[in-house]
Amino acid sequence: MPKRQSILITGASSGLGEGMAREFAAKGRHLALCARRTDRLLALKAELEAKHPGVRISVRALDVNDHVQVFEVFRAFKDEFGTLDRVIVNAGLGKGQPIGKGRFDANLQTAQTNFIAALAQCEAAMEIFRAQNNGHLVGISSMSAMRGLGRNLTTYAATKAGFAALLEGIRADVMGRTPIVVTTIFPGYIETELSSKSAKTPLMVDTQSGCRALVAAIEREPATACVPRWPWAAIAWYMRFAPLSWVAKVS
Repeated sequence: MPKRQSILITGASSGLGEGMAREFAAKGRHLALCARRTDRLLALKAELEAKHPGVRISVRALDVNDHVQVFEVFRAFKDEFGTLDRVIVNAGLGKGQPIGKGRFDANLQTAQTNFIAALAQCEAAMEIFRAQNNGHLVGISSMSAMRGLGRNLTTYAATKAGFAALLEGIRADVMGRTPIVVTTIFPGYIETELSSKSAKTPLMVDTQSGCRALVAAIEREPATACVPRWPWAAIAWYMRFAPLSWVAKVS
């Protein structure tokens, strides 16, 4: 398995993206980090360069809903680093409201960010990988993708399921014909700024442990992975096959 030395991470200014950046920097990987909040990216860059002097860190502003900018930023990083070995499509949005409750605006924003913008990022990454004839595309989906969910999760779960299907289709297109690898990650409850505002769950792991598990799974380059594996692999099976009425009660 090739060592992926140059890694691009979207949504790297906070949450899982920021945590994964710290873990990969500790492994000596060079990082191309992008997000809307450049002040936080610059602070992260300074922190990582101080801790890991041999690691190359480059940051760029990116709003993933600006699709032209997605292609421009990805190509600029590729030109700067020479090659991009791995792209982690991580940027996403967690808000949503029950369908038909008058908040189409919130659901539309979630759909545009989590699927349309993810499509743009996959297109930009795969354009580079096809030209290189090599690369590792990683998409951060969600355990919510396993099943249609109610209330505030309806649109979010649908976008993450659509994203997972998109990644599987890309995988089907390149597997056996190119060295390009495609991985879909289904995170369980990992503490972030977003999750810290909601009620705690006994299944939630802290940010560092969760991001360490994410990076370990990504480094294995599987087709799919539930992270942390226990208990989320078992929960994924339950969510797929249990009656919808049961899933609705616990979602």
